[in-house]
Amino acid sequence: MADYFTNFSLLLPLRDQAAQEYALNLAANASRASVGDEPSDGLPASIQEMVENWQFETDAENADGKWGLWLHSDSGGIDAVCAFIRHLLQKFDPQGRVTFQWSHDCSKPRVDAYGGGAAVITAKRIKTMDTASWLHRQDRPSRVVKTPDRHA
Repeated sequence: MADYFTNFSLLLPLRDQAAQEYALNLAANASRASVGDEPSDGLPASIQEMVENWQFETDAENADGKWGLWLHSDSGGIDAVCAFIRHLLQKFDPQGRVTFQWSHDCSKPRVDAYGGGAAVITAKRIKTMDTASWLHRQDRPSRVVKTPDRHA
């Protein structure tokens, strides 16, 4: 039997201690909800929708007098972490932009086990791509557009 992993690790800067405390409380609340506990009041709908996919860790990061979070996982949670980051951008940094990458790995060699992806997140949208989808699109025959011969 093989074990499959989805790994990511990123630092998310926040503007101040209040933003960090809000984010840590929100993450703890969502984490509790992901294991079946009743979430406390105030869990945003965009986060409630993602609690089943809440498979990442959230730790305080205070380096060089700056506030932030270290978000990381070896078991996925890509959609949930994207929604979490988007919510924080909407609340604290509407003009901000966060990017990160992830990898898919396996404990044994499997033909479907490796790959990865990337995300670009703003307060307005989440754009992701994964290597499997990208490769699939490369297999499609390209459409050739014929232009009329103007010299005939």
